[in-house]
Amino acid sequence: MNIKAERSKHNNQNIIKLIFNYDPTTINRIRSLHGVHWSSSMRCWYVLDLPQKISALQNLGVVIEQKTLTPIVLNDNNSDILKRFSDYMKTQRYSQNTIRSYVECLRIFMNFHHSKHYLEIDNDDVLRFNRDYILKHNLSATYQGQFINAIKLFYEKVPRKKLIIENLERPRKGNPLPQVLSKDDVAQLISAIKNIKHKAILSLIYSCGLRRSELLNMQISDIDSKRRIINIRHAKGNKDRIVPLSDKILQMLREYFKQYRPQRWLFEGQQAGVQYTETSLNHIFQRAKNKAGLTMPCTLHTLRHSYATHLLESGTDIRYIQVLLGHKHCKTTEIYTHVTTKSIQRIKSPFDDLDI
Repeated sequence: MNIKAERSKHNNQNIIKLIFNYDPTTINRIRSLHGVHWSSSMRCWYVLDLPQKISALQNLGVVIEQKTLTPIVLNDNNSDILKRFSDYMKTQRYSQNTIRSYVECLRIFMNFHHSKHYLEIDNDDVLRFNRDYILKHNLSATYQGQFINAIKLFYEKVPRKKLIIENLERPRKGNPLPQVLSKDDVAQLISAIKNIKHKAILSLIYSCGLRRSELLNMQISDIDSKRRIINIRHAKGNKDRIVPLSDKILQMLREYFKQYRPQRWLFEGQQAGVQYTETSLNHIFQRAKNKAGLTMPCTLHTLRHSYATHLLESGTDIRYIQVLLGHKHCKTTEIYTHVTTKSIQRIKSPFDDLDI
């Protein structure tokens, strides 16, 4: 499904218009997304101009032509300072995803306070932003926290500001458990794929617990078939790690390599030497999910959660799982102890003892 996405203004809000030829199937899938609205005056569907909305559309399998997004023009001062902020993060070796997310957060934040110079913004303005933008649009605490992280980092590097960063507090977050597929579900998902390249992609993500960026940035030289390991370089936090390479995955990769002959990246787009895209990854997962008939809510990242949970259920020490996932703190890995069902299933309910 190709959808033309255009940035616009509607009711004094920054929005993204979704323009496509009439198709009931497309409309039904668009309407299933939280936060999509129909505008009678514009005669089109639209979402708020937020990165998470674009990601949600992509997770539905919608191919959005990102190049058609026309940036909202900031004043010259803001455009310049955001460029400097982006350059600073590059020198500090922040990941491209973090740079893109933080700059987008700052762009939205500054657009919200368009009547003020960024050096005139104070803590009361941040509170108003949280109230009139984050809470008003029912955005998640995680997304709110991303804004605070971006604002803090930005204003730590800007002199003579009114905003006191020490007084900015991140929101309290809930503790949602990660969604996990059973081994049978994973097998059903991967078996539904006939294309060897697409099958190898999802199989590798699950078998090694990869983040999508780690798979996209993987090069042919990172596969060490003799030692049966994969080198994951410059992962989240600019950390390197190694993960085991199973014989079944190695055989699948060899079969894929014979057919596609990638030049540099392990998985490349239609053009040789061009890196595979995140949109294409999401599209592969959604098509496989639909073919497999899986109805539970899940995304590509669910495969990483499933990998960790299945390792834990098979008796792998959580400290090894932490290393395999590339977590800095064991506390991050411990969330999988709450979703494993192996021990929970052995607990006998007191209801079974009732004589009824």
